[in-house]
Amino acid sequence: MKPSSWFRALLHLSSITAVALAMTTAGQAQVVTHAMNQATVAVPVGERDTAISPEELVKLLQIPKGDQPIILNVGPRLLYAQAHIPGAEYIAPGSSSASNEMLKKRVQAVPHGRSIVLYCGCCPWSRCPNIHPAYGELRSMGFTKVKMLYIANNFGADWVDKGYPTAKGK
Repeated sequence: MKPSSWFRALLHLSSITAVALAMTTAGQAQVVTHAMNQATVAVPVGERDTAISPEELVKLLQIPKGDQPIILNVGPRLLYAQAHIPGAEYIAPGSSSASNEMLKKRVQAVPHGRSIVLYCGCCPWSRCPNIHPAYGELRSMGFTKVKMLYIANNFGADWVDKGYPTAKGK
């Protein structure tokens, strides 16, 4: 995979995506809204450089396999077994020490410029104990093209219920 192909695809998606910045009153978070295929997801402004919306990831799943990012699930195994993104690999909950070791082992031979998407979806983004620790671990290891899948509520509501591709088992 060419190091920049994933980000070129993402930039292409951004150019066809309507983006509106919602400025809120003091004390409330600003959000960027991406409207695609009549679906809307709000990604926190502070996370827009590190997060990818479900709609953007669905589009990336349609590009050739060799150009797709590595997708790693850092949530509970039971949730992964019930439904996960096709091609996603289970690591372990990102807040566990076992996850750090499994994550390090999985990416040991991966070039630091390779695109990686992490996701959990166990609970609302603002309370997820798994996604940010796993992201921080990869960034501290020198990975430069890591994104977190922004799941506002949970994987069921923000992925499965929207009819996005899923796989079951393992």
